[in-house]
Amino acid sequence: MACVDEETAGNPCSEEKWVRSRLRGLSEKLDHRACPTTIGRLLREQKIGQRGHRKELHTGKQHAERDRQFRYIAQQREEFRRSGDPRVSVDTKKKELIGQFKNPGRTWCREGRKVNDHDFRSDAEAIAVPYGIYDPQRNTGHVCVGASKDVPDFAADALEDWWRQESRHYPGATRLMIEADSGGSNSATSRQYKKRLQQFADQTGLEVTVCHYPPGTSKWNPVEHRLFSQISVTWAGYVLQTLAILLGFIRRTTTRTGLKVTATYMEKQYETGVKVSPTEFRKIQLTRHEVCPKLNYTIRPSPTNTE
Repeated sequence: MACVDEETAGNPCSEEKWVRSRLRGLSEKLDHRACPTTIGRLLREQKIGQRGHRKELHTGKQHAERDRQFRYIAQQREEFRRSGDPRVSVDTKKKELIGQFKNPGRTWCREGRKVNDHDFRSDAEAIAVPYGIYDPQRNTGHVCVGASKDVPDFAADALEDWWRQESRHYPGATRLMIEADSGGSNSATSRQYKKRLQQFADQTGLEVTVCHYPPGTSKWNPVEHRLFSQISVTWAGYVLQTLAILLGFIRRTTTRTGLKVTATYMEKQYETGVKVSPTEFRKIQLTRHEVCPKLNYTIRPSPTNTE
């Protein structure tokens, strides 16, 4: 194995090793005395194999109370589960280019479909913005697809659209819990998002409790691995040529555990940079929790709406 000595790296704490050369290149170094298949077998016998990258190294500064926040979210989940009040997980899925663009994955067909050789946004008929709402208690998802901006108003409108369809399943509900990332359209620091949640609370009479995941931990948000991952599997390898096709794939997403998904297209155009004045913000019936107050808070209906 002298020919791979300079090409070999490994883990100093285990016997794991890997080689950066290709098998065909190693065969050429041996003047083809051994074929690539034989070289591969010999390397595996030496516990040397192909390895990919693993995202395990932590970068940046972690939230000081990361673990405490995760435990608190779990406590809130259990409390809402026991009371029977609704709980949802929300987030925005990756934006999708609508048109003749490559979509990762393969499908069973006679011939592969030709798509654009570059993913230029200027060639897209639209840029779809899917905002997902996942209900773990009923194992259902609702996705609002917009073609405008991913802003707090869009996130709030999506929540209202979900409640219009699902409120019948929670006739006695008095509260709603939202699990959300700490950034994006439902950011923990967004005043506009809180203002719109106040309007939602006033319209529905629900107390809205929001628990944000600490920065860098969005993959633990259930909507990511319970809803978005399944949608990606459903349309893998298919060309999302029109918004109607994209919506169709979302609606046909199912799992063996009974996941059902609905979808709505929202034509509304949203403005960016909407500001909330200090006077408007003080009107919000906002109560921050003792645990991680910047990430956990409850917005109650305005007093005039409860009289």
